[in-house]
Amino acid sequence: MADVVLDIKHWGNNLGVRLPAAIARAAHLRADQRVSIAVEDGRVVVTPMQDAPLTLEQRLARFDPQNHGGEAMATDERIGAERW
Repeated sequence: MADVVLDIKHWGNNLGVRLPAAIARAAHLRADQRVSIAVEDGRVVVTPMQDAPLTLEQRLARFDPQNHGGEAMATDERIGAERW
């Protein structure tokens, strides 16, 4: 992959750079991925972080009934071809 020259822009009170898709693919980066950013010898180094799989307890702790409308199937009405 060839080097790319980009401009740093304001993003709110912060600074940001948009990564071209080819650069992101080459670095195995994806949207919403967590990264570690460090400065080493005057260079900005972006390192992808691997998310550890969540346990069932961790997933349940993140569940918010307000965001998910409470019960998944809050009706006793038959839908489709189910038989009760």
